[in-house]
Amino acid sequence: MTDRKFPIGPFEKQENYSKEELEAIIQNIEKAPAAYRRLVENLSDEDLAKTYREDSWTIRQIVHHVSDIQYLHYFRMKKALTEPDYQDMTLIDMNAWSATPDALYAPVEDSLLTLEGITKRYIFLARTLTEEQLAISYYHPVRELWFDQKVALAMSEWHLKHHLGHLRWALGME
Repeated sequence: MTDRKFPIGPFEKQENYSKEELEAIIQNIEKAPAAYRRLVENLSDEDLAKTYREDSWTIRQIVHHVSDIQYLHYFRMKKALTEPDYQDMTLIDMNAWSATPDALYAPVEDSLLTLEGITKRYIFLARTLTEEQLAISYYHPVRELWFDQKVALAMSEWHLKHHLGHLRWALGME
């Protein structure tokens, strides 16, 4: 891929996920914080300033972004489960968020801790969902797709793997 945008390819929504597929997705989400920690916890400020392509986010920005979005995925799930009128997915301006001082300068350890903590809550909640709860859906106005909780979990897994690929590219590992 010459543009280096999608290290694992774009997200591809499945119509349904088996119990086994869903458990594999949840396990991958659960393991992701440790993978992020292994890649970045001992990087220098110079390394954290590396990018995976011209005009991309830095490693530091990506780590903060991933933590922010993991919380957003958990937030969306909770809103969908607790607010029957939650139809349009909560969105953020990711580029604006990545340009705030905390995304530009805060230690990555802060976001590693946040990612670890929110992932534990997210996974705990995901594993308690009934089939009826997994079927609760909301609309993603940018992607123009309806997401049930299974698809939302699959997207969360994809997002984590996607940015791990960006980090590996930035570090010259792939």
